[in-house]
Amino acid sequence: MKLHEIAHSRSGDKGDTLNVSVIAYQAKHYSLLQKQLTAEVVKRCYEKLFVQEDGPLDIDVERFEVPNIHAVNFVLKGLLRGGVTRSLSLDAHGKTLASVILHREIDGDAA
Repeated sequence: MKLHEIAHSRSGDKGDTLNVSVIAYQAKHYSLLQKQLTAEVVKRCYEKLFVQEDGPLDIDVERFEVPNIHAVNFVLKGLLRGGVTRSLSLDAHGKTLASVILHREIDGDAA
């Protein structure tokens, strides 16, 4: 199943850092987010979008759990290549990047 079937997302940017939260619609799906959305999974998901000529960007990803709202939050440092005003990428603003994670396939049977 696609992640957007069980969760929604919010994102934003500050400088070259992207912040993405994935929030389960129902508390029962929070454990899926915890198990399947690791920092490494999220890093691979986003680094494919921002490939440099010499390979993928060096992205540092931190993950934070927010159990009271059934969410996981990720901070991706270095992803936006200097920030919105310095990036040559089309529409690389953080607010537009929430949908990237929601199109990820997850294992719904793991619930």
